[in-house]
Amino acid sequence: MANEKEKVILVGVETDENTRQFDDSMKELKNLTETAQGEVVFRLTQKRPKVDRQTLIGKGKLQELIDFADAYEADVVIFNHEMTPRQNQLVGEALGIRVIDRVQLILDIFALRARSREGKLQVELAQLNYLLPRLVGQGKHLSRLGGGIGTRGPGETKLESDRRHIRNKITSIKRELKEVAAHRERSRQKRQSADIFQIGLVGYTNAGKSTIINLLTAAKTYSEDQLFATLDPLTKKWQMPNGMVVTITDTVGFIQDLPTQLIEAFQSTLEESREMDLLLHVVDASASNRLQHEQTVTALMEELDFGTIPTLTVYNKKDLIDKDEFTPTLFPNVLVSARESQDKEILTGRIREKMMELLVPYELELNVDQGQELSELKRQTIVLSEEFNEEKNSYQVRGFAKKESRWARSTEE
Repeated sequence: MANEKEKVILVGVETDENTRQFDDSMKELKNLTETAQGEVVFRLTQKRPKVDRQTLIGKGKLQELIDFADAYEADVVIFNHEMTPRQNQLVGEALGIRVIDRVQLILDIFALRARSREGKLQVELAQLNYLLPRLVGQGKHLSRLGGGIGTRGPGETKLESDRRHIRNKITSIKRELKEVAAHRERSRQKRQSADIFQIGLVGYTNAGKSTIINLLTAAKTYSEDQLFATLDPLTKKWQMPNGMVVTITDTVGFIQDLPTQLIEAFQSTLEESREMDLLLHVVDASASNRLQHEQTVTALMEELDFGTIPTLTVYNKKDLIDKDEFTPTLFPNVLVSARESQDKEILTGRIREKMMELLVPYELELNVDQGQELSELKRQTIVLSEEFNEEKNSYQVRGFAKKESRWARSTEE
């Protein structure tokens, strides 16, 4: 069973409210299902002014769905809407097979992808919070499900056990997450006190953030063409061509209608990005609904208080578009392909320019015997020039440093 893909029917209701992004959202649901290792065997859509309060789709459509589920021998039905516990129960009872919604599907993929202890805890917390109100009536058909899409993560026995058990579990996960967050805070302070310039990557899922990190740092992060390929904040060191060492942190991909449970669960993952000196907003320039992606990310960044952090938009995947036809909408920006090594220089150059706008200039004189300081200076700042003065037997160094760093402070003194 493990290698056999589950057969999935997707259901979407096109309403007056969602008609503009309906097709894109259904396509995304298909991609999400494939990422969760399911095979879409049929798509059922219905147009109505708004969803049915009890079963999302009308009675007639529900009967059709029952027939299609039989005909295709479907294992799971996935609705492209968040379902109330009652809707889930009614549709599940009518169909007699597993019914999940978009939120559960996304949580499931997060459960599959999470690597670190913290990532796993956060997913489990989000799943348990989502399941708590949905325990009614779940037990009956959960016991015979035996795993599969929408059931990964906490596992059956935990789902069937009583609410008190789940509430206790939630409390203990929150406690553990606090400890992890405290540990992360300590290492973050260490990085900050070390005068290190920090760059964070944000963007819609699958825009190519991990590929960009790999291009710059030669790090081997997981960069498959899959939704949510990265779930844990990965921080890598990047030594720029001029010798300066900065850190680059990748974050989880944003997505339209990202479940609120996930925004809460991933607060601490994204918390990391709030401390960044510069954000690179990676956009898939070739995406058919690029503007929608940009708006989703921009809105989420506002919601998460990232709005004030200086941002450089990196339009990626230029190898997949006609450059003359392309009109950027976010500024400042740079257009590259992470797959083309010569674009590494273009991207590095733009990042360096942006950094120089944010850093402050300094001029320092270092004696010949201050070799240690000189090499630190090269690692922690952008050195523009370094001249040896024979009369004084010292180096004159000019460059740009972080405002709080000791190099900028010693210039002021």
